Amino acid sequence: MPTPFSRDQLSPAMQHRYGLDRRPIGQWAAVALLVGVFAAAMLYVGVGLTRSDVDARVLSWEVVGQDRVNLRLDVRRPAAEPVECVVRAQDSGHADVGYATITIPPGDEHTVVSYSLRTLAPAYVTELLGCSSDGAPTGIDPPQFPAGVVPPTQPY
Repeated sequence: MPTPFSRDQLSPAMQHRYGLDRRPIGQWAAVALLVGVFAAAMLYVGVGLTRSDVDARVLSWEVVGQDRVNLRLDVRRPAAEPVECVVRAQDSGHADVGYATITIPPGDEHTVVSYSLRTLAPAYVTELLGCSSDGAPTGIDPPQFPAGVVPPTQPY
């Protein structure tokens, strides 16, 4: 009975042909562990940098006239700090027709804020772009009024 060859006796081409040139499973496990740790660290940093202590959303909005939208915002925040929120209204072509920064003074941790947003035309959609308790919110879209259009003065 012939004796089997050891891996060291085969040429590199033969090792590749018969699948004997593979890395040991320990190396694959170490690489997978390193990739997993790196991904977890990036996720932790990403979530930590974007976390806000203010939670706000639009409860309702209603087009009251050609030049006004009434908004109701639900805001949860640290009670001792003022909050700035940015809202906008857009027409059906996605051009801004209203844009405002709303300052909410210190008060209850949970509050509902009503605001009348002056618009240039009837609003097709109204949205809350962001809120922050440490100055103006960052990372939000600037006003997108058509060229040459002067934004309406706020508040209504």
